[in-house]
Amino acid sequence: MSGGAAGPSCLQTNDWICGEYLRTRSQELVDATVQHIGITAVSVALGVLIAFPLALAARRWRGAAGPVLGLTTVLYTVPSLAMFALLTPVFGVSAAVVVTGLVLYSLTILVRNILAGLQAVPAEVREAARGMGYGSARLLFEVELPLALPALVAGLRIATVSTVAMTTIGSVVGYGGLGNLIASGMEGFFKAEVLTASVLCVLLALLADLLLMGLQRLLTPWTRAQARAKAGARRGGRVAKVAG
Repeated sequence: MSGGAAGPSCLQTNDWICGEYLRTRSQELVDATVQHIGITAVSVALGVLIAFPLALAARRWRGAAGPVLGLTTVLYTVPSLAMFALLTPVFGVSAAVVVTGLVLYSLTILVRNILAGLQAVPAEVREAARGMGYGSARLLFEVELPLALPALVAGLRIATVSTVAMTTIGSVVGYGGLGNLIASGMEGFFKAEVLTASVLCVLLALLADLLLMGLQRLLTPWTRAQARAKAGARRGGRVAKVAG
């Protein structure tokens, strides 16, 4: 007797979860993921490089704070399709359109968080550093920035996760990383392609957030010591109440 005929593959039945899709399209998935990571990393890095001097200007000159924050907020409200349409005549159909759009969108988050972190540095700390002979540049990089790191990294985490998600919109010009697969999958109602690309996008966002969280803990060890001291104080207070 001959063996029974094999059933239809998950590709033929268009299942949401399909191992065969992963095997046959693995290189396509890798290429899209690499493009997605590259666009996100470049966009966030450029966003930080632009946001930092803008935040410094807003802090130094009070008259500049309103226009800087207002402009970045207005840019954030521009619909992505309109943004790409405005940028395409300048950059052509290229990855630069997507990167530029994502940089502009990231500014409102990054500028506000950098500015908030710098403004939260206690005035007495600045005065003590100046009394020790710190110049403006040394004061900024050795005193203010380390103390502002928690707020800065918090903004960086939000901007990075947001950029990972918004990179998919670049599929309208063919440079959307995993968004290209999501768009093509939705066009042909290819369930496995849509689900796999979406899951990978979510995993990239979670991984980026975890890496930045680890970087923050590495760069700000004193925050853990403060947290342990506060926890110890609370435990001591509870013990004193019980003893009393």
